[in-house]
Amino acid sequence: MLTRVARLYGTRDLRVETHDSPDPGPGEVRLRMAAGGICGSDLHYYQDGGFGPVRVREPIIAGHEASGIVETVGSGASHLAPGMLVAVNPSQPCGQCRFCDLGQTIHCLSMRFMGSAMRLPHEQGMFRDRLTVPAIQCHPVAKGVTPAEAACSEPLAVCLHAVAQAGDLSGASVLVTGAGPIGLLTVAAARHAGAGRIVVTDLSDAALGRAPAMGADETINVARDPAGLSPYEKDKGLFDVVFECSAAAPALRSVFAVIQPRGTLVQLGVTGDMSFPLNALVSKEIVWRGSQRFDREFALAVDLISRRAIDVRPIITHSLPLASAVEAFEQAGDRSVACKVQLTFDEAG
Repeated sequence: MLTRVARLYGTRDLRVETHDSPDPGPGEVRLRMAAGGICGSDLHYYQDGGFGPVRVREPIIAGHEASGIVETVGSGASHLAPGMLVAVNPSQPCGQCRFCDLGQTIHCLSMRFMGSAMRLPHEQGMFRDRLTVPAIQCHPVAKGVTPAEAACSEPLAVCLHAVAQAGDLSGASVLVTGAGPIGLLTVAAARHAGAGRIVVTDLSDAALGRAPAMGADETINVARDPAGLSPYEKDKGLFDVVFECSAAAPALRSVFAVIQPRGTLVQLGVTGDMSFPLNALVSKEIVWRGSQRFDREFALAVDLISRRAIDVRPIITHSLPLASAVEAFEQAGDRSVACKVQLTFDEAG
């Protein structure tokens, strides 16, 4: 069966074209895709041809956060039935390498991650009308949950994993730098984990305006108020935990002044090389942890969204049809108005 896809050929060269969608084999299902969110990495591929050492080296179907409706079920996929709305986990660890054996599947040596240009050949993504995928990667969502909400399961899982890296947040004072989709979902995940006061910084009033709905107590526009964080420098720093989601050098440097000694800094934002105050890291005995992707948190994200224990709807700002994929990517790059931009999949669109 032929289906439309959004395929990226290079910087700002995104084309909607046709691609074959095979029938499902044993243990597989074919989905009629419903909604797909444009992630920061998708945007980097589109705007810059990649990020850091990861470059688009061959045509790639973008998209790794999506939901779909089960259309055809292969043998052995008994937990799914036609008509079900599911969130699709884009991770496909091998289950056999030494990291999988250790239970560290995030670091699988043969990880396949949909829509990723990390390996050659690239792993093709989910921005397409139909997708045939192993049934084990499909997580049913509750009735009443929209496809747009279900498609937020992947980014929420990223943030749940990051919050887990920080340990017990009960009553903790938390700073989140960067109020994009990941920053805002981190706020929601930290609030759900029992954080005390949560402060969010960004350069954009539009981005910060969404933070209270996700659980923030205070927002600071550090472009307009560069000294806005200075009260938190008191007594060697007042934040127990910082989630750095911006990958901006000024934001990272400011963190070391406001985090308390032996505080925990969880790094979600990614970029190339940058400088940071090593002396502060050492003298304050700061725990600086990287956090990437997720594992069991995907199922947790689907559950939280299904129960609306975490409400993702405030971050969803734009929805455009697959035929308007270029417009959607351009919209996603305008942080003055956009947060989470999603594609919808309707063959008539």
